[in-house]
Amino acid sequence: MSPRTPRTYWAAGTAVLLALLFAAAATVTAASGDSGTEEARTPGLHSADAGFARDMAVHHQQAVEMSFIVRDRTQDEAVRTLAYDIANTQANQRGMLLGWLDLWGLPKVVAGEPPMSWMGTGGGHAGHASGGHASSGHAGQSAAPGALMPGMATKEELARLDSASGRDAEVLFLQLMTDHHKGGVAMAEGCAQQCVTPVERELAQGMVDAQRSELTLMADMLKQRGATPRG
Repeated sequence: MSPRTPRTYWAAGTAVLLALLFAAAATVTAASGDSGTEEARTPGLHSADAGFARDMAVHHQQAVEMSFIVRDRTQDEAVRTLAYDIANTQANQRGMLLGWLDLWGLPKVVAGEPPMSWMGTGGGHAGHASGGHASSGHAGQSAAPGALMPGMATKEELARLDSASGRDAEVLFLQLMTDHHKGGVAMAEGCAQQCVTPVERELAQGMVDAQRSELTLMADMLKQRGATPRG
């Protein structure tokens, strides 16, 4: 393990903790306040706030799934610890995003709503499965129901991860999660800029900070294994 890795890992862990603290505070704040002000700040069905909550909940769920897969495919302590931290953090955040939708009286799934449509045409990128990568395009133009969101792995890639073991599983997990985090950062930055609910913007920024730290960590871990992130 390189001398840089423990410091990088500590930084990633600190960012994860801050993200969780943001999420906990956000839930308390969203549930508090008098009825007069709560009605005024309740997001609409197709708002950026609601769209981000729905899409990121799905995005997070796949990160949790990949983390549980690699936990059973390797005995490497560093990879298993990273996978545990990702699964724990993103499962908690996912629960809070879904909890906000309940508080707002909004559905968790909207039939016919393309992924990433909440980002509009001003810079949102919709993922589309193509050879395991997400090609970018304006959400309102190219996203179709069932299309992958940015950075999400395909079913074939998940199957490959599930059938791999040892170093092969570690490298593939780190590459897939690197793609996943890059997509997640782009989505969270979109909410940090467009969402109107202050606590949700804070949580989104916490996601950006934590996942950027983990991207640095994963680049180091790939290098230690003689590999690099995918294009």
